[in-house]
Amino acid sequence: MGAGDTPSRGRFEKASVRDADVAGKRVLLRADLNVPLADGKVADDTRIRAALPTIELLRDRGAKVIVVSHLGRPKDREPELSMAPVAVRLAELLPVSFDPPHLIENEGIAGPGAAVRVDMMDPGEILLLENSRYEPGETKNDPEPAERLAALAELYVNDAFGAAHRAHATTEGVAHLLPAYAGLLLEREVRELTAVRDDPERPLVVVLGGAKVTDKMGVIERFLDTADELLVGGAMCFSFFAAEGRATGESLVEAAGVELARKALEKAEGGDALLHLPEDLVLGRSFDAETEVRELNGVDVPAGWMGLDIGSNTVAKYRRRVAGAGTVFWNGPMGAFELEPFAAGTRGVAEAVAEAPGFTVVGGGDSAAALVEFGLAESIDWLSTGGGASLELMEGKKLPGVEALMDAKEAGDG
Repeated sequence: MGAGDTPSRGRFEKASVRDADVAGKRVLLRADLNVPLADGKVADDTRIRAALPTIELLRDRGAKVIVVSHLGRPKDREPELSMAPVAVRLAELLPVSFDPPHLIENEGIAGPGAAVRVDMMDPGEILLLENSRYEPGETKNDPEPAERLAALAELYVNDAFGAAHRAHATTEGVAHLLPAYAGLLLEREVRELTAVRDDPERPLVVVLGGAKVTDKMGVIERFLDTADELLVGGAMCFSFFAAEGRATGESLVEAAGVELARKALEKAEGGDALLHLPEDLVLGRSFDAETEVRELNGVDVPAGWMGLDIGSNTVAKYRRRVAGAGTVFWNGPMGAFELEPFAAGTRGVAEAVAEAPGFTVVGGGDSAAALVEFGLAESIDWLSTGGGASLELMEGKKLPGVEALMDAKEAGDG
């Protein structure tokens, strides 16, 4: 289902791009086109396609659409992080012009040259600017780049949910300088994720994986209070096993996560949510697709081995829990799915979520990548484009890029 397919607006009823008068106006659209590249080409265009509904809405309504996004983490305008490959892929889907990198060497992405090109745009035209992180002040939310970008446009639309948890010049600063609206993707992301967090169909089953307990602790604590069951996998489970005093061999154990895991186990003992840990594992001698592999009926990892996936019994158990859920939220792989010998756990959980009769939401990042790799992305009710942003929203944190829209629109209404 596309980002614009559902008319409900949730909390953005007064600040949705649906309600903006954009005909003939210059609209600065902050999209999330931070896609993986391989050999100078876009390797996964999921985020590009997710941005299309808002771009098409603005184009169809006669706006002059100025698209800005970051790509990677450049330190000094590295050419390999130019938006050029993104422009090539986007141009295969929509007619778009690209602001070439050699024009920004002396003036930045929103200098006089960009202003001239914007002035020459006709209604319905689309211009993609260069990498927003080529601007030194972007990640610091400096006023100067925000003011220069705002000078290009008359309205601002933020559709970059994947970057909404960052207070950057293009996600937060500009929103205070122009009438500001939420794009179709961003409003849908917030609505779907908030519904899972605050008003899920029961039972709510949360599947959490990945490497670090510290990255997920806020979500774990939140769902220990609100979910019915938490299913834990990935390398983070070894912090829990270490907290229980179990042998972990050479497995990745996050030292800072062990005490947090211990507290989570203690909280689970006195709470209503059931916390499930793996009961068997797939081991390897090293983190390598060619390594010696061993199945372990249990979770005490012997010396010289590392746990790299959940075992078949755990997969079967987690499948049953997911199948009985009214709502499923999944974030984080169950193992090193990028290595085929250790992909079965993540594949099994992905299949279970895809087949689940309840409402299913996957929180971006590696989980989304796994679904795409396994060809299951279309079977999920809502596949978030934001890994860190989805976790912070689920945790109950305020996202600067979202809050700025509300504040800016309220101020503009006055």
